[in-house]
Amino acid sequence: MAGRNAKVSLIPLGGLGEIGKNMTAIKYGEDIIVIDAGMMFPEDELLGVDIVIPDITYLLENREQVKGIILTHGHEDHIGALPYILKELNIPIYGTRLTLGLLEGKLKEHQVTADLNVVKPRDVLKLEPFKIEFIRVSHSIADAVAVAVHTPIGTVLHTGDFKIDMTPVDGDPIDFHKFASLGEHGVLVMLSDSTNVERPGYTLSERSVGETLDETFRMAKSRIIMASFASNVHRVQQALWAAAKYNRKVAVVGRSLANVVSIASEMGYLKIPKNTLIDIDEVSQVPGNRVVILTTGSQGEPMSGLTRMAQSEHKQIQIIPGDTIIISANPIPGNEKSVARTIDHLFKLGADVIYESVAGIHVSGHASQEELKLMINLVKPKYFIPVHGEYRMLYKHARLAEQMGIPPENIFVGENGQVFEFTKKKGQIAGRVHAGRVLVDGLGVGDVGNVVLRDRKQLSQDGIFIITLTIDKASGTVVAGPDVVSRGFVYVKESEKLMDDAREKIKEVLAKADSEKSKDWANIKSSIRDTLSRFLYEKTKRKPMIIPIISEI
Repeated sequence: MAGRNAKVSLIPLGGLGEIGKNMTAIKYGEDIIVIDAGMMFPEDELLGVDIVIPDITYLLENREQVKGIILTHGHEDHIGALPYILKELNIPIYGTRLTLGLLEGKLKEHQVTADLNVVKPRDVLKLEPFKIEFIRVSHSIADAVAVAVHTPIGTVLHTGDFKIDMTPVDGDPIDFHKFASLGEHGVLVMLSDSTNVERPGYTLSERSVGETLDETFRMAKSRIIMASFASNVHRVQQALWAAAKYNRKVAVVGRSLANVVSIASEMGYLKIPKNTLIDIDEVSQVPGNRVVILTTGSQGEPMSGLTRMAQSEHKQIQIIPGDTIIISANPIPGNEKSVARTIDHLFKLGADVIYESVAGIHVSGHASQEELKLMINLVKPKYFIPVHGEYRMLYKHARLAEQMGIPPENIFVGENGQVFEFTKKKGQIAGRVHAGRVLVDGLGVGDVGNVVLRDRKQLSQDGIFIITLTIDKASGTVVAGPDVVSRGFVYVKESEKLMDDAREKIKEVLAKADSEKSKDWANIKSSIRDTLSRFLYEKTKRKPMIIPIISEI
């Protein structure tokens, strides 16, 4: 039984005010469970950074209390941080078969072992004091679930990413009955996906894409090259069905897509028609009007299959006039330019590109306004927290919940790190824990911070200016230099006077130090840096990074 002062705390460590790095801790008494552990791709200003993951300082400080991580589905923004987190936090992971299959592949790449536990919809997992139920939802990846966490003071429902698809490709629709049953028994708090809250109406069924693909495959006169998200197993399934129907062979290009096809077919989530799949090397032996190539690159990623084909840099596939290219995805915000550039290149090479959302070759995996309203109506939560969205989306979702009759004081729009605290009678924001982002660059996790990023920005904008000097230790006189090396600042051969003037400025600083009998090389370096910075800005209006190197012999 719960005590009078019993409370449940929800602590988002990622996913609020952003799309990506979703992670939420749920705490009751001295026990914590975590829902999802995702990554996000860096914004443009995070120069050179590969991925961004949540800061798990809070979990590390309370590692003895953490019972496990529950996964809603296998997208990168929900499982992508696990290879890094599991190196620091060795705890059990719970997820559906496909989710864990995709995760296992990632962990092998990173040489990380983990305690993986398969669950399925309608299963009940007991991690005292929590009782966790898994509820089937539709999304743009198979095997997605919502998670109901029953605590002694009430139920916390996390919808995960969802849409309401009445005709899903795998024939398993969202479990309305379970959501309604939870609503009937009473839900204390609901956390709900806000991605598509700005879109009125309903999100179209994934099957509508199948109809468009069928028509496109029927009309295409030559090769078909289709790019989509690697994880969208249902989209790949529909392309395979359409290919088989029109007697086309299918080749898969791109490591991530090949991995997903392999894992999903082994587990039975992808049914590959007999004699349909061929190796990429066999494509040249099949007539063009009998070929489909499935590839990555729907977001214009620099190293992806489609981008390299568009730039004529792919080793095995060259775009030829008459090819039909299907880009079966909408650009993620921030990727619009790179996608547009790829489309331009493909048109220049003579291909026919189908890419507009109006063409019906892509539908979202997230619920639009009417579906979000339906979810609120089914569940009837006492308290509501919009999650999985940028701040404007969270705000709009909060207003939507208000329209559905949830009192404004029971709706919480928050930020990562805030502690949402609920008792049976009261909800409030009760403080904050350490939360933020950790930057992963190559093998370094968290070693790139603000100072390094500031330096990278300066180097990328104005270049570098290096001064080298050799000093006689005994006499303090300059025996070699000053020599000047410049990269990314000015073209040295055309700026010889500037370089000569810079050397004179350095000599003036050295002469002043010599007259004052100063041997404090740190101060001398600082003076060289300040003097040159002023001089170069005056002459060029640029501020290169200036590095004086003084060696003694």
